[in-house]
Amino acid sequence: MANRKTKKTAPAPVRTSTHGRSGNPAKRPVEQLPPVTVGDWIGAARPRTLPLAIAPVLVGTGAARLGDPQFHWVIALACLAVAVCLQIGVNFTNDYSDGVRGTDAHRVGPARLTASGRVSAKSVLYTGLAFFALAAIAGLGIVIRTQQWWLIAVGAVCIIAAWFYTGGKRPYGYNALGEVFVFVFFGLVATLGTTWVQSLKLPQEAWIGAVAIGLFACAVLLANNLRDIDQDRRVGKRTLTVVIGKRATQILYTLFVILPFAALVLLALFYPVAWVGLLALLAFLPALVIVWAYRTPAELVIALALTSLGTLVYAGALLWAFISPTV
Repeated sequence: MANRKTKKTAPAPVRTSTHGRSGNPAKRPVEQLPPVTVGDWIGAARPRTLPLAIAPVLVGTGAARLGDPQFHWVIALACLAVAVCLQIGVNFTNDYSDGVRGTDAHRVGPARLTASGRVSAKSVLYTGLAFFALAAIAGLGIVIRTQQWWLIAVGAVCIIAAWFYTGGKRPYGYNALGEVFVFVFFGLVATLGTTWVQSLKLPQEAWIGAVAIGLFACAVLLANNLRDIDQDRRVGKRTLTVVIGKRATQILYTLFVILPFAALVLLALFYPVAWVGLLALLAFLPALVIVWAYRTPAELVIALALTSLGTLVYAGALLWAFISPTV
């Protein structure tokens, strides 16, 4: 009897049980994924956005010198600590809120901690709250130093607004109001607050600078939301960009970038050093080209970074102009 060859079949792949495993990456057990690194935590702080926290402090400090020639460097550094800690706190709480909602499940930019599932959602949340606490401590120090006790209420409003940007049951960042938050708090409040606590005055230069920085901050947010427009539509996140569409967003971004330079020309008539701020165009012009000609959403990450960098250069020029003697 002929030997019969038995056909060998490959063993069936071993499947891990998916019982109880959530489809939301933020709810997957952390041990199933590679460990998080220090670089991941730094990335979650979104360093590209930090110039938006530094810029209003530079402009506000420069404007304060117009009303008080003495440099209050302790208060200025405390203002910087408040702004940076609030910015990082917002970034981490956004990571948490968007992650647990599933908004970041298929995002184009750098991966988020919560959405990736590599860190527990609570850890990300507690990190964000910790930075809010640090901002509150620095802010309290400013209040004690200046005896402007009413600023405690302003600080509380800032933290509440930061949380409800994407947190809570009805986050206003999901209802086309994100730009309003950014303009008010990272433009007007941050700049004018820095000026006030150092000089107890609000010269018109501070207002002009605050509006300019606020517009730049809105431009950064528009570039970010333009990158995520398709994903946000799928998950029901109604950013301003989703509401008005791609073309209107590109036009609005252009206006937000150009208008501050009109203010710069006005200021340069009285503070000649302000012309140095035109160097910021070296960052803004390529960003404008990308926003109008991009082919893939990933290219807008570069536009976002360039807009943020240009804002910092612009703010540095105004600081220099305000503290330099006029001719």
